[in-house]
Amino acid sequence: MSISLASVPELDSAFAALGDPVRRALVTRLAHGDATVGELAAPFDLTPQAISHHVGVLRRCGLIEQRREGTRRPCRLRADQLSLLGTWIDEQRRVWDDRLDALERHLADEEAAR
Repeated sequence: MSISLASVPELDSAFAALGDPVRRALVTRLAHGDATVGELAAPFDLTPQAISHHVGVLRRCGLIEQRREGTRRPCRLRADQLSLLGTWIDEQRRVWDDRLDALERHLADEEAAR
């Protein structure tokens, strides 16, 4: 069993950031391509300051990055960081699948012994 990913501090902040539905929607939007804060704000009934706050949370936990292009500051999803979350989830799924398989074998052995 690997615990290497469990000790990555970015996991905690990334999962906490994704606990908010607006931030999940922003990540979903950025999965389709880069966007400015204004473009990200368009579908929401939130102030630009509120969207900027959400972008800041996602940026601080490493899920997105912003760069300067003249007067624009487009946001980009960091797929490598998102991949870390997927790897951790896959690891947990494997552990639980193994445990459930072992339970199933145990119950089948008990049933056969009766």
